[in-house]
Amino acid sequence: MGGGVSVVTGGKGHVGFALVRELADKGEKIRLLLRSDSPVFDGIECEKVMGDICDYDILEKAFEGAETVYHVAGVVDISGTKDKQVWAVNVEGTKNVVEACKKTGVKNLIYVSSVDAVYVDDSMDIISETDVFDPDRLEGAYAKSKAVATRYVLDNADENLKVCVVHPSACIGPYDNNRTSSMITVINLYSKGFFSLTFDFGGYNFVDVRDVAKGMVAAVEKGRNGECYFLCGKAYTLDGFMGTLANVCEKKHPKVVIKKKHVDTIIPIFEKIFKVAKLPPVVNEYAIRKICESCNFTYEKAEKELGYSPRSLEESLKDTIRWLKENDD
Repeated sequence: MGGGVSVVTGGKGHVGFALVRELADKGEKIRLLLRSDSPVFDGIECEKVMGDICDYDILEKAFEGAETVYHVAGVVDISGTKDKQVWAVNVEGTKNVVEACKKTGVKNLIYVSSVDAVYVDDSMDIISETDVFDPDRLEGAYAKSKAVATRYVLDNADENLKVCVVHPSACIGPYDNNRTSSMITVINLYSKGFFSLTFDFGGYNFVDVRDVAKGMVAAVEKGRNGECYFLCGKAYTLDGFMGTLANVCEKKHPKVVIKKKHVDTIIPIFEKIFKVAKLPPVVNEYAIRKICESCNFTYEKAEKELGYSPRSLEESLKDTIRWLKENDD
């Protein structure tokens, strides 16, 4: 890398903190844009600027003299209760980031989008990167906002600002300090003896945040300007995922099976339980529709161009559970 300052937005989040650790391990000069400080950064040599991506003036201050900006900050919400915030942060905030990068002479912008920004249908056996991001074909404010922001970022790539967009799938792995990930919630509950059930339908694609972080750093060095890269893993059925999780936890495969025909009955129950427990929504109508979609995203492009090589689901689950135990509140 060039040795200049790397700015990270959203460094307190799951992906963001994994990225901060990756940059720190490489000895990079790090500057964090934070809305509030946190003890999780103790021991990490970094400069901190307090502010929000929705405040353009703060962004200019944070980006001044930086060579690379990793724009990770965003609002992930599938509940439908934060649509205004989702749009303000994910779209307007990202536009601010792009304009501040151009104004301050930043050379590299790595934007964290999502596989949810990509339209898929059942006819797609393998899903590769695309340059078409149409919010009208997507469902929910989160997916739509990511599609609009992705298109804006790509449209602003030029000879002065190298832009790469990365699309992570469902993130697992250590470092979810805020416990905001739905999948981390499932893993945590299961490892403690709760949520001992499985499904006879659906699936998804899972990736370790540490691999996403490595892919983002590689995009600065090897990524092509104006290109998108899927940073994902292998697709698993939900039953396959729960079975792998059971093996890692040295437990029997879950015997309670939720059948698709019973979903309409159990959704309100799960929504109420997780709301009362103040946990991220794991099961709702939107989530069920997503896990029934094709999720066979391929990371072949990232593998060839970035040297991306994600670890196995087993390794990631073992490390996630170990980290959760070591950081159990």
